[in-house]
Amino acid sequence: MQNHMDYKTDVLIIGTGVAGLYCALNLREDFQILMITKESMRDSNTYLAQGGISTALNKEDIPCFIKDTLKAGGYKNNISSVQILCTESRENINTLLDWGLPLDKKQGGLAYTREGAHSINRIVHCSDSTGKTLEECLIKKVQSHKNITIFENTEFVDILVEDNCCIGGIAIKEGKPFIIIAKVVVLACGGIGGLFKNTTNQSTVTGDGIAIAIKNNIKLKDLSYIQFHPTALYEENINSRRFLISESLRGEGAKLYNSKGQRFVKELLPRNVVAKAIYKEIRTSGIPYVMLDFSFQPEDYIKQRFPLIYEECKKRGLDITKEAIPVSPAQHYFMGGIEVDLFSRTSMNNLYAVGETACTGVHGNNRLASNSLLEGIVFSKKAASDINTQVDLIKASCLKDFPDIIHDLKEIQKNMKNLVIKELLRRSKEFHAEFFNH
Repeated sequence: MQNHMDYKTDVLIIGTGVAGLYCALNLREDFQILMITKESMRDSNTYLAQGGISTALNKEDIPCFIKDTLKAGGYKNNISSVQILCTESRENINTLLDWGLPLDKKQGGLAYTREGAHSINRIVHCSDSTGKTLEECLIKKVQSHKNITIFENTEFVDILVEDNCCIGGIAIKEGKPFIIIAKVVVLACGGIGGLFKNTTNQSTVTGDGIAIAIKNNIKLKDLSYIQFHPTALYEENINSRRFLISESLRGEGAKLYNSKGQRFVKELLPRNVVAKAIYKEIRTSGIPYVMLDFSFQPEDYIKQRFPLIYEECKKRGLDITKEAIPVSPAQHYFMGGIEVDLFSRTSMNNLYAVGETACTGVHGNNRLASNSLLEGIVFSKKAASDINTQVDLIKASCLKDFPDIIHDLKEIQKNMKNLVIKELLRRSKEFHAEFFNH
């Protein structure tokens, strides 16, 4: 392939959500880092996250936090990963505070809320737009680093492999393919929600990292572990992303009612339990939603604590200070993914995976609420710390002609979604073809 060697870098990161950005910020500043994202930097699931970030309150809370995470995950979790997540949570929250993340305060300290399956209030937040606020904080910091370059509106198509070593990748920008040679590649390209008809995820999140792993025989883990959030806003004939009604409402007292006006489930049970209970009510009643009521709280409190949810519902003609919210489950999070070790290393040399595209095993078969942003932070830092010590040992790949794969690009792109859907259906008895967008 002639004249396509367009970029060479130390570290190539695919994705600009919390995991990709935090990884970049924890890498050595003498590295040249290239970040690629399919659309804009802000088109990530991180930007949509409402509830908050879990953290151990102190050392004494770590065993309880571990216990809650294991219980929510049906004890299918990787215990070592859970221990790392909970033990290193606080130090990473402190880093974010040092970087200027404006977490909500209460009586001079941090304000904590509670969500499903947590024993106590241990979730920090920025009103109900934690992900957006976190993303903006990290983007601002990344943009101040001269060694980090970001390519937006650039689609990453595949990795380049030599002797089971990842040596870079191929991408398309403005319709033109180009090659990036890198000592290390980090996949931080998100989950699979965009494949589903009903999802709270960005439509661009289509399992690209999973497809690349399938194509290149990289180990995958727990692909059947797919979480449905119990309370997405129900809108008739909606054909786009469902708006999430944060679990924090239930954490602060919101109640679920069926079509007969009866409470039918304890609101703060694990998400999979609450979602199944709602599905049962929907099937029994024939009405495609249940009602979530928060209107008993003072109007000023609702507007101050949940401004995003209040405004988004108001746009749809719904005043949550006066009436209940129609909700139903929607695909929300992918606990499975590319199998990684405790330093986010995949089965291929020099290839890491972080965030929702990776499977650390930390979530088991059902993620504990608000552990997603925390996982992205903790394990992307673990990846960065490993890369910081390993890059100098990696010999840069030669600048040479690679096999001509440009002609295969359209076919690769066409097949990526189908690859993932086919593999998900093969590995799971719970999902059928009609769940997915084709």
